[in-house]
Amino acid sequence: MSDTPTVTVQPVDARHRYEIHVDGVRAGLTAYRDRDGRRVFFHTEVDDAFAGQGLAGRLVEEALTDVRSRGMRIVPVCPYVAKFLKKHHEFDDITDPVTPDVLAWLEARLA
Repeated sequence: MSDTPTVTVQPVDARHRYEIHVDGVRAGLTAYRDRDGRRVFFHTEVDDAFAGQGLAGRLVEEALTDVRSRGMRIVPVCPYVAKFLKKHHEFDDITDPVTPDVLAWLEARLA
């Protein structure tokens, strides 16, 4: 029997987010809205009970890999996603800059 937890990342399109689960318990999420073939990530969180386990990085990496597989692009409004992308250049080819237009659109969508 292994003590290694089972970690899964799942898209939850109906709620506009990806969730990471540890042994079936939701440990965190990264939220987005879609605009013109771009997935605009605006918030990432991991529950304090799961902090320090590298879950946020795994969550974002798997979410961005899913975005690529869907033929979409990434807009990193979320500070964590932006920081992740500075260290993971394998996503540079599908990353678009955050612009005032995107920020205004996102604010209106979330209002």
